[in-house]
Amino acid sequence: MSETLRIGGAIGAGLRKAMENDPKVLLMGEDVGKLGGVFRVSDGLQKDFGENRVIDTPLAESGIIGTAIGMAIRGWRPVCEIQFNGFVYPAFDQIVCQLAKMHYRSQGTVPLPIVVRIPCGGGIGAVEHHSESPEAYFAHTAGLKVVSASNSDDAYWMIQQAIASDDPVIFFEPLRRYQEKGEVDTSGSLEDAYPLFESRVEREGADATVIAWGSMTKVAHDAATAAADDGRSLEVINLRTLSPLDLEPVYASVRKTGRAVVVHEAPSNVGIGAEIAARITQDCFYSLESPVLRVTGYDTPYPAARLEEEYLPDLDRVLDAVDRTFTY
Repeated sequence: MSETLRIGGAIGAGLRKAMENDPKVLLMGEDVGKLGGVFRVSDGLQKDFGENRVIDTPLAESGIIGTAIGMAIRGWRPVCEIQFNGFVYPAFDQIVCQLAKMHYRSQGTVPLPIVVRIPCGGGIGAVEHHSESPEAYFAHTAGLKVVSASNSDDAYWMIQQAIASDDPVIFFEPLRRYQEKGEVDTSGSLEDAYPLFESRVEREGADATVIAWGSMTKVAHDAATAAADDGRSLEVINLRTLSPLDLEPVYASVRKTGRAVVVHEAPSNVGIGAEIAARITQDCFYSLESPVLRVTGYDTPYPAARLEEEYLPDLDRVLDAVDRTFTY
């Protein structure tokens, strides 16, 4: 059975399905209950599952994650919502020092099946603490899995897969794409869903490879469509997983096209794009026709709304980078 769902609604439907299937799954965060979340992702869940499983917490991100860790040790599977991306920093110590390390510290005896949901990126006209892309911090931290959904079908299945994982998962959601609609096959099972920690080639091409995740995946597709009008064929890869990185599909693509462009919203300095570029250069050196280029946000604090469109990578910047790969 296929349904048309906006991305935010698909995440909510996935949460609902996980809570129906497992009474140990609970949702906690600021305004997730009565309000249904500031983006209405959890709308109706508290009404249907009660206040003991959809918990409106105090405005204390460190306390949210710390409490979830204690509950997970006692057998629950908490899903924690961070209301905006920049609000995760007060919880950073709990995430990188406790959540990421407990399994290792306990020699494998204490798993922490916790999902931390973070709306990610800009495009909504808000300044710092609301429009950031902090994925590199968490991908750098051993003990955490990091994934990024970019469409409705992925959102529906990936949130359920993340909840089912016994490892802690940082789950990034494309903030400015919440209202975009897509087809979701809700009739399948987790066993049949596309694997959580695997990349996917979403558009085949022959001339250059464009790698993106989250909200930038749509920008990559738009660039590929525009490039096709000029007779240039771009292959688009949705990375989906940032830790672990699944780069085998990327390597296969680059060995075919000889050119690669990595697109992400976060600043370029020590960003995930740098790691991807280094790994492509290391593993595909003799296939490359040009350096691996990056199209990213700038190395500045996130700007005010009137400068946002200048800051965010867009179709023209991606096409310019592709053009530059053909000048070498």
